[in-house]
Amino acid sequence: MEQGGLGSDSVPPSGSIDKSRVLDVRPLRCLVPMFPSSPGMGSVSNPHATPFVCVPPTGPFPPGVSPLYPFSVSNGSHNNQNTAAGQPGPYGFGNTSTIPSPVPLNAFRTPQGPSINGDAGRSRRGNRNRTGQGIVIEDDDDYSDSQNHSEPYVSGFSMHVNDVEAGSSGRRKKGGGSQKRTRRAQQQLESFSEVDVDSEANGILAVFRLAELDPDKKSNGDKELVQRILLIFDLLRRKLTQLEEAKDPTPGSTRRPDLRAATTLMTNKGVRTNSLKRFGHVPGVEVGDIFFFRMELCLVGLHAPSMAGIDYMSVKLTMDEEPLAVSIVSSGGYDDEGNDGDVLIYSGQGGVQRRDGQMFDQKLERGNLAMEKSLHRANEVRVIRGLKDVANSTGKIYVYDGVYKIQNSWTEKNKSGCSVFKYKLSRVAGQPAAFTLWKSIQQWKDGVTSRSGVILPDLTSGAESQLVSLVNDVDDEKGPAYFTYIPTLKYSKPFSSPKPSTGCHCIGGCQPGDSNCPCIQRNGGYVPYSSLGVLMSYKSLIYECGQTCSCPPNCRNRMSQAGLKVRLEVFKTKDKGWGLRSWDPIRAGAFICEYAGDVVDASRVSELASENEDGYVFDSTRIYEPLEPVNDPSIEPAKAPFPLVISAKNSGNVARFMNHSCSPNVYWQPVLQESNNDSYLHIAFFAIRHVPPMQELTFDYGMIRSDQTSYRRKKCLCGSAKCRGYFY
Repeated sequence: MEQGGLGSDSVPPSGSIDKSRVLDVRPLRCLVPMFPSSPGMGSVSNPHATPFVCVPPTGPFPPGVSPLYPFSVSNGSHNNQNTAAGQPGPYGFGNTSTIPSPVPLNAFRTPQGPSINGDAGRSRRGNRNRTGQGIVIEDDDDYSDSQNHSEPYVSGFSMHVNDVEAGSSGRRKKGGGSQKRTRRAQQQLESFSEVDVDSEANGILAVFRLAELDPDKKSNGDKELVQRILLIFDLLRRKLTQLEEAKDPTPGSTRRPDLRAATTLMTNKGVRTNSLKRFGHVPGVEVGDIFFFRMELCLVGLHAPSMAGIDYMSVKLTMDEEPLAVSIVSSGGYDDEGNDGDVLIYSGQGGVQRRDGQMFDQKLERGNLAMEKSLHRANEVRVIRGLKDVANSTGKIYVYDGVYKIQNSWTEKNKSGCSVFKYKLSRVAGQPAAFTLWKSIQQWKDGVTSRSGVILPDLTSGAESQLVSLVNDVDDEKGPAYFTYIPTLKYSKPFSSPKPSTGCHCIGGCQPGDSNCPCIQRNGGYVPYSSLGVLMSYKSLIYECGQTCSCPPNCRNRMSQAGLKVRLEVFKTKDKGWGLRSWDPIRAGAFICEYAGDVVDASRVSELASENEDGYVFDSTRIYEPLEPVNDPSIEPAKAPFPLVISAKNSGNVARFMNHSCSPNVYWQPVLQESNNDSYLHIAFFAIRHVPPMQELTFDYGMIRSDQTSYRRKKCLCGSAKCRGYFY
């Protein structure tokens, strides 16, 4: 029979079918789409003649076949570079005639409005939940757990409501149409109309000297630039959250400052990096890096679409250009085979079921076609796994799990009876552990397996709300020298307050926007922390509620007084003695711990140094590099209001094990608690950037003043690109 002659209502004429022929019928799941072999490239899965010809995405198109978006537009703008015949191409392909250079991100932007599948190229998966090794896995790569499901298109970017730091808990509802979703999301973004977002962005960009980004850096970044852009985004996002929360502290309101911050930086300011699509790893992004917002993936070029789970580019390998996948986001819609985390079963995009109840089969187009082509071309595909954020019930954490290769594909029926594409990907060997590490940590927490090298299961002996393991899997040392664990500072005498403090009368806790709260007034009119314990902006001094305040212990303005928020371990390093790291992911700006110990007189600093106690001393009078670089070199970094010196030699907490680094991931802030005429100054540590599990926590010990000659230089082993070579 001629396939082109049959329609959905066609009835073959009598006698037109030769019943003597026996048709070879196979189940749908056994049929794997095959493509004609390219000249000089044999098909691994099909060495014989291809039974049918797949229409190239760029044409020519036979009668009745329409071009597929985005291949309906000319690709003549792509910058192709010729590769010598017989020489390997820049993407690992051999015998390729022409391979394009990396192309700009969002070159294949999903069109606004319904596609031929009735949806704008978005994946439709079932919403059944699974639990694997204690990690909540939602079988949904379309982010249906977002709090306000919408599809606005702001300044050319598809802004999908997904990651919410604090907002409503409403689930997505079927029906309503894309216009209603777009209108609702647009209203969310317009809620910032009274905030001068552009001015806030300009101020941060000027501080970080990124007002004008080098075009070459915009196309190809490095680790320092990636970290700086992510820090700028997070600072702007946190500032917008704080400003809006002070105006409208209504519980459950959702404004999505992450979308506004990303749009302002990428579209209005051109602040992004790795804007050229490429196969394999992205410069400046390491395997195991974590992201708390989907837009962060776009900012650093790890995954361009802010909604679609499959990112792809057009590559000219033969006479025609082919779409090849460069990255996928598996936001919970995956199954692990072998329980080792190195195999991913990924569902295709499109079709399945629309919000209006109509059901469609997935089609071999766009991302699905790119995945199928990548199967036959065997190119590497970046995989980002989305995991549930335990600290935030409505959020996800995106883990870069490295590069995979597609091993197999098939179709199967889902529960609704729709055909969906399935792709089996295997992780390329030799990469650092990422998702498998998360699974191992969860097994430690659940008691399924034991953490190797544990000396003490809880170093704190119950002094902290979180266990702190003491681990040595390097040598035979049984632990650090004896000390008494205390969770906070021990004052013999507090500092004197310049003026008496009566404290606040916030019975239910200090609330954003309460202009009558004296604690909020001291902090410039804002609560310094988010509900998740994230410091919203850098300040020279944070005023927390003190003993005379009426607010409860769980008040947002008592964040550093509530103890540890993450599961830490003290571990033996290979060359730096004992160190500190976390089993849990830590988001940028999150509180980690305070520096506990005995408060000593500042005049004893030289004495402590001569007694070789300087390894366990925190001296606020040292010179510290500012976290935010300043344009005016005459401006000194912020210092503590009192000359606080802490000795953790005999008594201390986990902070005493934090090593020095010239490029740290932790910084300290002075926190003041006032009660009547007394002032208690504390040192609180916060994360500079997102810190993945099991990454060592470090801070800059600072530089001594010229009059402190008793300190001895020590060789720095931080290994960073900005290493000074020594510290005190």
